[in-house]
This record gives sequence, structure tokens and C-alpha cells, in this order.
Amino acid sequence: MVILVVALIASIAFTKSRDQAKYVNEDQYQAVFLTGGQVYFGKISALNNQYLTLNNIYYLRVNQTVQPNAATTNPDDVSLVKLGCELHGPQDQMLINSDQVIFWENLKTDGQVAKAVAEYQKQNPNGQKCEAAASTTDTTKKP
Repeated sequence: MVILVVALIASIAFTKSRDQAKYVNEDQYQAVFLTGGQVYFGKISALNNQYLTLNNIYYLRVNQTVQPNAATTNPDDVSLVKLGCELHGPQDQMLINSDQVIFWENLKTDGQVAKAVAEYQKQNPNGQKCEAAASTTDTTKKP
């Protein structure tokens, strides 16, 4: 009886995640909104009740200047950034815990994000090139 109940619950969970996965448009990018307020744009390649896999990832960076009376952010101060050249050197894939996802959505190909990604790819046909460290510091003591 216990095995039957576990099998039934597993079947329902699998069907629920499979139902959600059928809405992923593989020809378009998706926006994934997380509980911490971060939004990632990329291609969902796997989706189940435990996690989703996101590839070809971009995110928004707000370029703020310190101004005492600045109440709002200028839309021109927001840029789309390709994941990969950050200090920690991430690969271009994320496994995101489903508990952290508020919602995700397919993006229109004529939207601002999709257009910005297409322009980035046009300007970087060989992929992203991260800048080398500007200088190396020798921390060894010399006599």
C-alpha cells in the first residue's frame, strides 16, 4: 500500500513538471524571476519539480552613480550582461532550485531583451571574450 501511494505521488509530480515544461518555447529566450529579485534571461533546457536548467545566460546590471538627490534610476543606466566573465568565472549554465523561482516566461523575439541578445551575438560571433587581468601582483618578498 505504501509503495502504491509513493508511486501515485511521484506520478503526479512528474506529470505536473512535464505539463509546465511543455510551455517552454525552445525557439525563444525565457526570463526567470527569482525570489531574491534577480532576473536571468536564457534558454530553459530542462524543467522539473526540483530545478530548472538555464543556458546562454544574460542578466541586467544597474550602473548607478552616487548622487545625493537621485530618486530614480535612468533607464539608460541599465545594461544587459552576458554571464561568464565575472570574478568567479562561471560556466554558461545554471541549475536553479525550483523553490527560488517565482515565475518564468517566454520572451517575444521583438522585445528589447531578445533584440539586445541578438545584437550582442552579432557583435561577438565567436562568443564572449573575457579581458585578461590588467596586471598581476607579485606577493613574494624579494631581498
